[in-house]
Amino acid sequence: MEEETKDKDLRKRVPYHVQRDVLDELGVDQVAEKSDFKISAKEKFRDAVRCTGPRFKSCFLSFVPLLAWLPRYPFRENAIGDLISGISVGIMHLPQGMAYALLAAVPPVFGLYSSFYPILIYFIFGTSKHISVGTYAVMSVMIGSVTERLAPDSDFLIPGNDTNSTTLDIVSRDAERVKIAATVTFLSGIFQLLLGLVRFGFVVTYLSEPLVRAYTTAAAIHVVVSQLKYSFGINPQRYSGPLSLIYTVIEVCALLGQTNIGTLVVSIVTIVGLVAAKELSALAARKIPIPIPVELITIIIATVVSWQMDLKTEYGVEVVGKIPSGLQAPVAPAVSLLGSMVGDAFALAVVGYGIAISLGRIFALKYAYKVDSNQELIALGLSNSIGGLFNCFAISCSMSRSMVQVSTGGKSQVAGAISAVVILVILLKIGALFEELPKAVLAAIIYVNLHGMMKQFGDICSLWRTNKVDMVVWVMTMILTVLFNPDMGLAASIAFSILTVVFRTQLPKYSILGQVPGTDIYKPVEDYNQVKEIPGIMIFRSSATLYFANAEMYIDALYEKTGVDVAKLLSHKKKLEAKRLRKEKKAAKKAKKEAKKRSKEAVKAAKGEEQQFSDTDESGEEAETNGDVHNLSVKDPKDVAAVEVGPDTDTPLPRAIILDLSPVNFLDTVGVKTLRNIYKDYGEAGVQVYLCGCQRSVVESMEKGDFFNEKVTKSILFSSVHDAVLYCQQGNSEEIMQGTHL
Repeated sequence: MEEETKDKDLRKRVPYHVQRDVLDELGVDQVAEKSDFKISAKEKFRDAVRCTGPRFKSCFLSFVPLLAWLPRYPFRENAIGDLISGISVGIMHLPQGMAYALLAAVPPVFGLYSSFYPILIYFIFGTSKHISVGTYAVMSVMIGSVTERLAPDSDFLIPGNDTNSTTLDIVSRDAERVKIAATVTFLSGIFQLLLGLVRFGFVVTYLSEPLVRAYTTAAAIHVVVSQLKYSFGINPQRYSGPLSLIYTVIEVCALLGQTNIGTLVVSIVTIVGLVAAKELSALAARKIPIPIPVELITIIIATVVSWQMDLKTEYGVEVVGKIPSGLQAPVAPAVSLLGSMVGDAFALAVVGYGIAISLGRIFALKYAYKVDSNQELIALGLSNSIGGLFNCFAISCSMSRSMVQVSTGGKSQVAGAISAVVILVILLKIGALFEELPKAVLAAIIYVNLHGMMKQFGDICSLWRTNKVDMVVWVMTMILTVLFNPDMGLAASIAFSILTVVFRTQLPKYSILGQVPGTDIYKPVEDYNQVKEIPGIMIFRSSATLYFANAEMYIDALYEKTGVDVAKLLSHKKKLEAKRLRKEKKAAKKAKKEAKKRSKEAVKAAKGEEQQFSDTDESGEEAETNGDVHNLSVKDPKDVAAVEVGPDTDTPLPRAIILDLSPVNFLDTVGVKTLRNIYKDYGEAGVQVYLCGCQRSVVESMEKGDFFNEKVTKSILFSSVHDAVLYCQQGNSEEIMQGTHL
């Protein structure tokens, strides 16, 4: 260990020496032999559309990944693990699918459909080996907000026999909500499919990890509130739009007096039993290779108890109701509803993809394989669009199911296909057995499964220690999503997140750089004790790019750091120049007046003399007078140079200013204009400005923005700060003061 430390110290102290000429941008272009070769847009397009045999095969296999990996599937190594994993995940799909269907405000059987069709589609087109797609709480509550908004209970009230009584037509309401859920799912799948085909997978980059975690936490709060009616057996009014969550909580609190005691007891007993069972399952996980299907056991026991005690009739406990056996034929989406749900569908597309690709990348990094972000969009798009035709609602990836799939030995997408087969068996044979299952039990399963999302509140403390801006994004995302619906909350959260990026670029760190003694390394002088400024040379750097949003602040910071406000200096110079010109003009007028007066006196005195002597006299006088005026108007250039500095300047002007543009990755027209003005203003004040560390895109922007001309050439550009410093130190100080090049 000591030897490794010594070797490391020796490597750090190894000196090096490089001997070369100081190179500006033109010198680098000559030495490196800059290439002007560029591929035209026509050639790029031609290459993109060119179809060859290998390219077609690669494109087809990337579009249908199943054909690429299934022929090479290691049956002996993976078959047993995938089989056990698929059965375990399929068992989890049953309670979660039925429970999340309540969130989507559709009958529970449609949650089972959503756990079957989309999984088979993803098995064919997906690229992640370990994620478990299917019903997901956040997606379900977003679907529920759409279905309840477009098909509220008030639209399905039927007048009763009595004058003031009404009856809710549950069958018609559920049929309409299923149609709405399937249509918005179909449209969200089309959005995902189109984004994938145009290679728009990078859209997920706008969903940062703090934003996604805060959003799912806030969505979990929406989920909990939406399930309170099933836990208390009440029927609160449906609210939509901003602050709907607050209004719903107030409504629930107002209806607590109407709580169904039987439903509440079922809810409490189920929650306590689930929590206790999950704790015991976690303790037994080390000894039992297969996780205990706690949710499945819970719904079996609850169904048996409800059937034996007749909870629906005796205690008024609401149950799941009729679950049809078999599969349904595909149905075309309701085209007339598409216009009213475009925003909701796009939000579903982005959120579902963001959650799935985030989890997929985590497993891909852990198990060393690649997940294609664009192909994932296509896979999810096909899963949702085709699933929408079979009355499914939008799906994504579940963390809990994915962890079970991995922990039970799942190694490929085959595990997902086996879980779909398990759901198929349930749909065809045993689905009807759960008709007496209380909905309060499904609500309890949702509560317990959301405890992982609620733990994400701990992110606030960790982000406070690591990055306070991310912490603000987390808190604001949660607040915005809670106050608004999940779809509007997502849009507001993304806008706020982007706004923080703008603020970061508007408020960067500005520094004056100094040299680390004996090296060509330059660091901010305020951060290091041994870093010293180069005498007469000011090196200025901003930590962000230069564009329209921070251009003015860049100039202000430059004036502040250099200690000289060039704008005021030039303004003072112009005032002094104007004052000098006024004095010269006044003196010239006075001299002219006196000359005229002397001329008249000379005429009177020489009245008797000849005219030619008078003319000679006058011309001599005028010449003398003009000479006096000329002497008044000419000043010593050194005096004028002294005036340029002005009495308002407390600190001496540097000989040169070096702008380190290495953090700048692009320049807009305002940025180019800003650099041009800085060069011009400091040049008029006698200070030469040099630029260094410019990336190729920055130089091209300067060329297109007419920054360079006959007077301003690329000789003011340097590859490094050290080259610019050496150039300034080697130059003639008087020439640099006058703003000329060597």
